[in-house]
Amino acid sequence: MLLIDKGAVTYDLGRTEHQAVPASITLLPPHVPHDGRSAVGGESFRKRVLYLSEDWLPAKATDAAVAQPLLLDPQTVATVIGIHTALTSPADAMEAECGVLALRESVRSHLGAPSSPARDAPLARRLREMLDDRLFESFTIAEAAELLGAHPSHLVRAFSKAYGIAPYRYVTGRRVDRARRLLLDGQPASVAAVEAGFHDQSHLTRHFRRVLGTTPGAFTP
Repeated sequence: MLLIDKGAVTYDLGRTEHQAVPASITLLPPHVPHDGRSAVGGESFRKRVLYLSEDWLPAKATDAAVAQPLLLDPQTVATVIGIHTALTSPADAMEAECGVLALRESVRSHLGAPSSPARDAPLARRLREMLDDRLFESFTIAEAAELLGAHPSHLVRAFSKAYGIAPYRYVTGRRVDRARRLLLDGQPASVAAVEAGFHDQSHLTRHFRRVLGTTPGAFTP
């Protein structure tokens, strides 16, 4: 999967020429020859690439991907950027995991493949209870899915439908709230970060700013 950040790329896929432009996503199915070159001679381009396992999509979706490889959906583009950002920090594994699962559903929809059916609210409630019990531990959706006997995609969709928020955002919000309370109690940011389940102070700062719009230092002068 290719995301163009800057410039444009011309490529041949399935004997058909296509062009990828900024803020566009290109699907490059496995075992289908393709090439790529700058769409404007001599001009550079900047791209992001996600390498996904061959079983990420049904085999029958390959033909559909060859026929319609280009996605221009802003939400899907934002999801890919979010995955890349999360992958830079091992502590954000659940965010990357949820992003990949959401991306899978978007691509399946684009290709006309049926979406994985979401299970009902009890499954979402069980996941929420599990996340609450492990709030300050390293825990993944894959582990939760195995324990609950559900497909990871089903799990994320059921949770998001029930609570209006992805599991990783729920966990991050709860952790930020815990850190906020610790800061108000006089704990230094470095201690609050670890106690709230963040990897370190910079990890806390990034999510604290994203959730509350300020930094731990500015929050407790």
